[in-house]
Amino acid sequence: MQIPLKKLQNGFTMPVFGIGSWQMGGRHERDFANDDQADIQAICTAIESGIIHIDTAERDAGGHAEELVGEAISNYKRDKLFLVSKVWNTNLRYEDVLKACVGSLKRLKTSYLDLYLVHMPNPDIPIQETMKAMSKLEKEGLIKNIGLSDFSVERFKEAQGCCDDKIVVNQLHYNLIFREPERKGLVDFCRKNDVFLVAWRPVQHGMLTDISIPVMREMCAKYHKTPSQIAINWLISQKNIVTISKMRKHEHLRENLGGVGWEMKSQDIERLRFEYPGQQDVSDSVPLI
Repeated sequence: MQIPLKKLQNGFTMPVFGIGSWQMGGRHERDFANDDQADIQAICTAIESGIIHIDTAERDAGGHAEELVGEAISNYKRDKLFLVSKVWNTNLRYEDVLKACVGSLKRLKTSYLDLYLVHMPNPDIPIQETMKAMSKLEKEGLIKNIGLSDFSVERFKEAQGCCDDKIVVNQLHYNLIFREPERKGLVDFCRKNDVFLVAWRPVQHGMLTDISIPVMREMCAKYHKTPSQIAINWLISQKNIVTISKMRKHEHLRENLGGVGWEMKSQDIERLRFEYPGQQDVSDSVPLI
C-alpha cells in the first residue's frame, strides 16, 4: 500500500505512519543474543509493504539499531525512503553533535538524513550550542530537516529561538492512554506553529488492544477495524499528527497498516479523547521538562 503523506504549511512532508527501531538489536546497549536477521527482515518487510518512514537513534542498542537499519535499507533506493535518526542528550555540545551525526550516517550507510532529532533536552548544555550544530549539518546537506524529541513547549520555543532553520517535528509519547502532550499544551502548540507531532508507542505495549472497553468496541464496530487500528487512526486523523510503531512480526505490521488509509470522523476522535478510560499523565517514558 502507499502510506499517505501530511504536509506542513512550510512545505515539509512526511508519511503518516512509520516503523521505529527501539529494542531492535538491544535496548541501550547491543544485545549479542538478539536475532539481528529477524530485525533486518522486519524492516525490509515493512518497506515492501509500503512503509518508507524509518525511525532510529544512535542510542538504540548503542548504535547497533542504526547498523541494522543500514543493512535493511541497503537494497532499496535511498531517495524513496524517509530516514530519521537522533542525537542523544549527552552529545549536545557543538562538536559532539557534528561527530554524532557523522557516526549515525556511517552506521546507516547513507550520505544524509531526511530528519535529525535532538533525542531529549539536556539542561546542562546550552541549547544555542546544540542548535548551531544542527543548522550547520542542514546547511552542509548532511541532514534535510531539524526536529526535537521530548521537548516541552517552553524548551521547544527556546530551541527555535536559537535556530534560523524551521524545526519541523517534536516526537512525543502520545496515545489514547498517555495524554501528557495534551495536558501540557503540546498538541495545540504543534498545530498552531506548523509543527508535526510524531507520536510514538501508539498502542501502548498492547494496552490499547482491549475490545472490552465500551467506546472502543463501538468504534471497532462502526469502522470495521480492530482496537489497534482505531488507536493508530485516532492519532493520524488529527491535524499535524503522525505516528511510528515498532513492528517485528508480520502479523503486527499487517494489522497496524489497517489503521492507515482512512479517516475517523471528528466527533469520534473527540469521543475517544474524552471517554477512553485510564488516561494518565505519567509513564515510564522520559518526563517532559
